[in-house]
Amino acid sequence: MTVLKQSNLHTSQKKGVYEHPYYKSIIRRSLNYLSAGYPVHYTGPSGVGKTTLAIHVAKLIKRPVTLITGNKDLTNEDLIGAYRGYSRKKLNDNFIKTVRKIEENVTEDWVEGHLYEAVKNGHTVVYDEFTRSSPDTNNLFLSVLEERVLPLYGSKTKDSHLRVHPDFRMVFTSNPAEYIGVYDTQDALMDRMISIPLNFISMDAEIAVVMERTGVDRDKAEAVVRFIRNVNQSESGKGPDLSVRSSIMIADIAEKTGVPIEGKNESFQNLCMDITYFSLLSSTNDEKEARNRIIEQCKKI
Repeated sequence: MTVLKQSNLHTSQKKGVYEHPYYKSIIRRSLNYLSAGYPVHYTGPSGVGKTTLAIHVAKLIKRPVTLITGNKDLTNEDLIGAYRGYSRKKLNDNFIKTVRKIEENVTEDWVEGHLYEAVKNGHTVVYDEFTRSSPDTNNLFLSVLEERVLPLYGSKTKDSHLRVHPDFRMVFTSNPAEYIGVYDTQDALMDRMISIPLNFISMDAEIAVVMERTGVDRDKAEAVVRFIRNVNQSESGKGPDLSVRSSIMIADIAEKTGVPIEGKNESFQNLCMDITYFSLLSSTNDEKEARNRIIEQCKKI
């Protein structure tokens, strides 16, 4: 689990991409839902920028941000807290020389969990890839979102629950296309959040993302994005689509290494091959066909 906690978070200076109408609409709607007390859920395939967008939106709320990354080993103790280790206090009283008094006190140390701290202090929590955590662990969030209380299961504290701070907010992300290492989403939990899909990014928005992340000009970004989209269309739904992350990697490497973004350039062809070839093999067992498909689409640039 990864935790990001800062009291004075500032939005990224590279916010040009979020000025695009596609993202501005999502951000505006998200902030409206969050201000009304409803959690937001960004869902979409890997590489579309769910986590980056979630953190960006969380920063705009201008509250401390806690980032929790879902995984199968995440437990209630990680989220709520637990007694870990001991503190020993020893007093040696020898005020009167003929009288020696020794007092020793041993107590357990309570360590607050990340969700406990966020709930108590009104943080904005970004729960990244929450479907990778077990349903038993995610059950905690049902009470947090609905009853606005955090149950303190097995914490050995005198309180049975903790009231949720009025400024507490949550943004979830998940990848519905993943099958390995994820659990079925709980209807009860999904019913409590507003899900916004990010898998249908317009070409213009995708070009803006590539330009912002790599610094290439619009013509180069458009050429790379068009290549990736053409490769995806040539697969005819046989395998998982290449994401905007593939476009970013190609444009970024080409820019940093001086490879011209030209379809007939051998170095550029090799770059496109190395980044897309492995993914294409999931839709065909014919290695020659996969290579020919990549080169064919590359030459169209």
